Amino acid sequence: MLTVDYDKLGLRAGDLMLDLGCGYGRHAYEAFRRGARVVACDMSEPELGQVRALFRAMTDAGETPPSGMADCVAGDATKLPYPDNSFDRIIASEVMEHIPDDVGALDELFRVLKPGGMLAVTIPAWMPEKICWAITDEYYAPKSEGGHVRIYTEGEMRRKMRGAGLKPRGAHNAHALHAPYWWLKCAVGIPNNDHFLVKPYNKLLVWDIAKAPFITRFTERLLNPVLGKSLVVYAQKPIHGRRDVVPHDTSAPAPEQAPELDHQAPRDDKEIAHVGG
Repeated sequence: MLTVDYDKLGLRAGDLMLDLGCGYGRHAYEAFRRGARVVACDMSEPELGQVRALFRAMTDAGETPPSGMADCVAGDATKLPYPDNSFDRIIASEVMEHIPDDVGALDELFRVLKPGGMLAVTIPAWMPEKICWAITDEYYAPKSEGGHVRIYTEGEMRRKMRGAGLKPRGAHNAHALHAPYWWLKCAVGIPNNDHFLVKPYNKLLVWDIAKAPFITRFTERLLNPVLGKSLVVYAQKPIHGRRDVVPHDTSAPAPEQAPELDHQAPRDDKEIAHVGG
């Protein structure tokens, strides 16, 4: 299940791509399968262990072209262990909402992205996220350890991208079928996976991910502009460096946010949880 559109990202075989906050690796696997050289980066060692194992399995099964390469690295988004201008493409999926210093993280992404390179940032879309926060405070920090610390609007993300020196490009929403699932989990208790409504809904989403039937794909495409759980914003690093930079506006109204924490959210429901968390 992908959130980022690889055609909009412009990913090509042989590109060096960073998947920041890779979780269980859904975007990294697809990039590897397309022949990219992939670095999967996360703060969770157990998740990186699973990603490493699947990278090896993909290689052993001959699922990747010769141009592909894959590695896993534990790292902090605000202190990336890479030289300037390292990556052709970067994905930061469902991670920025967990980072107290998101401005610092965007500055780092700008630094390690090559001039002309493309970045895709996915974040929870404003309306579905606002409803989750309204239903229960168990969904976000501080009650949710490592949970979301802010609710973004698209405009805020674009302003912060420009402040880092990036040029925002297109945007789209994704995963509309997941928004009601997370509202339901918030209503009945997020850990309550055996609830008589949550369990079949989870099975529906797993079936949709595995089979991608026309009826759910068509329905989700119709609903994404309104109910999409995730928002993807694309941006490019100017070829001639940090041009037309809009300074980070410290006088602007603060985004809705919870007290800061230094952890990223645990993701225990794998792909469905990665969309929600």
